[in-house]
Amino acid sequence: MHTQNKSFDIVILTDSRYVDPKESNWYIDQVILEDKLLQEELEKKNLRVCKKNWADNEFNWCTTKYVIFRTTWDYFERFDEFFLWIEMTKEKTIFINSLEIIKWNIDKHYLKFLQKKGINIAPTTFIEKNDCKSLSKLFLKSKWEKAVLKPAISGAARNTYCITKQNYTDLEDIFNKLITKESMLLQEYLSDITLNGEISLIMIGGEYTHAVRKTAKKGDFRVQDDHGGKVNKYNAKESEIKFANKCLEACPYKTTYARVDIIYDNNNEPSLSELELIEPELWFRNNKNSAKLLANKIKLLVETN
Repeated sequence: MHTQNKSFDIVILTDSRYVDPKESNWYIDQVILEDKLLQEELEKKNLRVCKKNWADNEFNWCTTKYVIFRTTWDYFERFDEFFLWIEMTKEKTIFINSLEIIKWNIDKHYLKFLQKKGINIAPTTFIEKNDCKSLSKLFLKSKWEKAVLKPAISGAARNTYCITKQNYTDLEDIFNKLITKESMLLQEYLSDITLNGEISLIMIGGEYTHAVRKTAKKGDFRVQDDHGGKVNKYNAKESEIKFANKCLEACPYKTTYARVDIIYDNNNEPSLSELELIEPELWFRNNKNSAKLLANKIKLLVETN
């Protein structure tokens, strides 16, 4: 499809792996399906739509009113390039969610902001780049049985480690290398992640539509399906929906779409694991009405701008 001389209401952003893929497997197929479901709903609204790799240097981003971040899941390994693309593109089109949201949400320091607003998160130590503290001192000072070490800017469990009393000294060199490059978070390990997993609530225009429960494979704590985790449909409790709404209300920006990831803490209270506002998987395949609702929100944006 030749799109260079056309104009669009919205471009669905993906990455190069999901634009006319040469191979097919269950994971690629579900990514393609997710984008297809949204595109179909947008086209039903008579919107001009195409799907593009965010890093497509040949596409003229001035030719689309909006872009929506969906399956751009290679940028975790290409942060510098991604940030440069954002800077080059921000004056040419409008981002969904907004540029302000992206800049705020891409760094997990937002969790500290939300905690100050009364949102329960796992006990967390924020470690800034080039901090001279050792992992051993940080871990022993916490008095936690187990902890999770992760980058402040990350995705797909990149550079994420489970810290225990048995291995914390072994991970000192890894920590020392990481902290020279980026800020890190050390969080108390929440045991419910291996018992009941993580609950993800999908919120469209601030409205709860559906949820999934993600569970890790045996012997792991990473719940992502590309790490062997399982995803199942889940009916969120009223208390969980209330918590998700509270998280969005504490967010300083209004979101078109959001995913609220919840893990029950070691006191059996819901805690915010992540507030995903950039390119979260939204499992439209589990609730096609969610894609329809998102298309409605985008149609309103196009009509009012």
